[in-house]
Amino acid sequence: MCGLAGTAAVGGRPLSAAADGLLRSMTGTIAHRGPDETEFFRSGPVGLGFVRLSLVDPEGGGQPLSTDDGSLVLIANGEIYNHRELAAGLPAGTRLRTGSDCEVLLHLYRRDGLNFLDRVRGMFALVLWDRTRDRLVFARDRFGIKPLFFHADAERIVFASEIKALFHDPACPRELDWQRALADPAVTGDLVLGDSPPHAWFKGVELAPAGAVTTFDLTSGERSTHRYWSFPDFDGDTDGSEADLVRSYADALAASVRDCQMADVEIGLFLSGGIDSAAVAALADIEPRTFTMLNGSTLENRDAEWAHHTAAHLGLVNHQVLHDTMAVPGVDEWKRHLWQMETPLAGPESFYKYELYRHVAAHAPEIKAMLLGGGADEFNGGYTTTLAGGGDWSDFMANVDRMGTRRHQQRHPGLGAWWEQPGPPLLRAEALRAASGAERRDDYEMLFRTKYRDVQLYNCWHEDRTAAGNGIEARVPFLDHRLVEIVAAIPHALRPALVWDKQILRRGLAGVLPREVLTRPKIPFYYGSGVRHTYRTFARMLAQQGDRLLDEALAGPGAREYLDADHMRAALRALEEDPRAGHVEFLVRAANLGLLAGMARELPGPLVTAPGAPVLRSVPVVDWSRQAPEIEALVVRREPVDAAAVLARADGLLLLRAPEDDTVWYLTLDGAIEYVVDDAAEAGWSSLLRAFDGERPVGELVAALDLDLKRFEPLVTEALEAGLLVTAAGTR
Repeated sequence: MCGLAGTAAVGGRPLSAAADGLLRSMTGTIAHRGPDETEFFRSGPVGLGFVRLSLVDPEGGGQPLSTDDGSLVLIANGEIYNHRELAAGLPAGTRLRTGSDCEVLLHLYRRDGLNFLDRVRGMFALVLWDRTRDRLVFARDRFGIKPLFFHADAERIVFASEIKALFHDPACPRELDWQRALADPAVTGDLVLGDSPPHAWFKGVELAPAGAVTTFDLTSGERSTHRYWSFPDFDGDTDGSEADLVRSYADALAASVRDCQMADVEIGLFLSGGIDSAAVAALADIEPRTFTMLNGSTLENRDAEWAHHTAAHLGLVNHQVLHDTMAVPGVDEWKRHLWQMETPLAGPESFYKYELYRHVAAHAPEIKAMLLGGGADEFNGGYTTTLAGGGDWSDFMANVDRMGTRRHQQRHPGLGAWWEQPGPPLLRAEALRAASGAERRDDYEMLFRTKYRDVQLYNCWHEDRTAAGNGIEARVPFLDHRLVEIVAAIPHALRPALVWDKQILRRGLAGVLPREVLTRPKIPFYYGSGVRHTYRTFARMLAQQGDRLLDEALAGPGAREYLDADHMRAALRALEEDPRAGHVEFLVRAANLGLLAGMARELPGPLVTAPGAPVLRSVPVVDWSRQAPEIEALVVRREPVDAAAVLARADGLLLLRAPEDDTVWYLTLDGAIEYVVDDAAEAGWSSLLRAFDGERPVGELVAALDLDLKRFEPLVTEALEAGLLVTAAGTR
């Protein structure tokens, strides 16, 4: 993992000496990406800056790299996993001057021209100057794992691994693209299929396309794109059996895991309780130290516990990194994280992942790369059960079809209105599809294309920034084109057997992982039964210091034109009272947009100089079952109950006495039984719950019932967190 920066003059003129200052400012802005080395290069129309994190050939693999005659100059961020195989196929007499995995790219380009990446396996973003042709070349890996942004006009091109570096060029706009951002399905959460190219959130900033080579003629300024890999058509073009496909997938995954272990430094692994990271851990030839986020959500949904059990089964060291329920990101801490991420999609997942990387950087600095299980769900059927809504394969396909129709409705809202009427639509879906002018692809394939876009705009983006912000490289074995091409080739008849609930992966790992890990249902990170803990944490983050983050967001350029301040505050109040009142991610995204707009206008200093919050510590766990009470006490911390607070039962909460036992009460919320209260075990708790009327303070109620507030304090705070109790209106 490294950082790239540079500028090039267009029109046949050289850069002036003033370009050196720009290069230093841009490179300093991304210094966090490469703590080991900084280099500069300027010649003719091209200037390059490079910061290095040394993973392969630490002593001799510095950049820029060049050919013997200096006609080709290269800077690259990433890893070329099959570099030795590629080097063996170079013309006789080719001499590699370093042990760098990236040097082979120069010679492949010299031999194959724009086809030089056809056989390359890896993750990379590169900039190559072809001095002879006066041509600047950008290229990225097939999934956009490594970033490369640029701004181009008639006079210059500026480019960098992160957007914030481009803003040091006075010609680059520093303006958030509000309309484009607010309409993006990744921000709105709209369940619609679409494969529009990923973008960079800011006006005038472009994202070099994944799986493609982009060239700029520095004489004329003309730009062209050569695609060396295209996302496959999911046409089921294979005659292989179920067993053959499962074996092919398992073999390809094992090969990808081996590829991702390439390094001359120690590699670790982020381990969750799911099958994806467990598969990587089981297939690795090394024995990586593993790290797991332990917070209120992962405790309650048991993700952290399952990670511990998986590591124990595989004989791996597991560090449970603690983020307790009282810990809240500070205002400056969140703004620093957001500026590192430079996307409105920054949220709980990216923050927790960033904190894991910070822990590794502080407590295990010899680990320079991290294996991840990310990118699996998007391409092996991980979302099928979720999209089925509790149904089966036919329900999944029906809902995917509805997502496809939603896409055509947006393209042709006039005809699309027929689908908004009650009852089944009276028009044929094919008529809407034809009228929308969309490319004729079936909705099943479009789902995977939508996920391909999501991976670039969200998964790879946040994995890169959270790792890079701590001088660590993220490696993602599941983002290997060989795996996606196998799934794409699964025949229609075999899709329910192999794509449903990730069966191709689960069956491929049979005998490698315990059955209970293979069959454990998918629970996305902090979601599931414990999501309220995370929602409460981030609601508190937005509300701290008198809603300071919301105030700063609403003061951002353009914010008042698009954001409704009163509604944002009302949504925050509702989330504070009851974490079930909405999805905190949407409120965070809206605030992020305003904050990013402001930070782009008034640039923060380099991240390497920004003060950081205390690093999270890990909790030693030897036997989860035996230590469970101790673990819960460390994770679930609560504020004391204010005796003067006035509390009320939530709307829709009823206490019903069990007909078979008058000491048992059922707590029903919106008609569903959520909890059971046993007066024999917790004498007085049902009486106290029934007494909360929104009029009398807690202390008065407890005294009237002759109860001890300290004794019931944990139950009261738990009821508040679960949304069973709320603070009465006007008493906040």
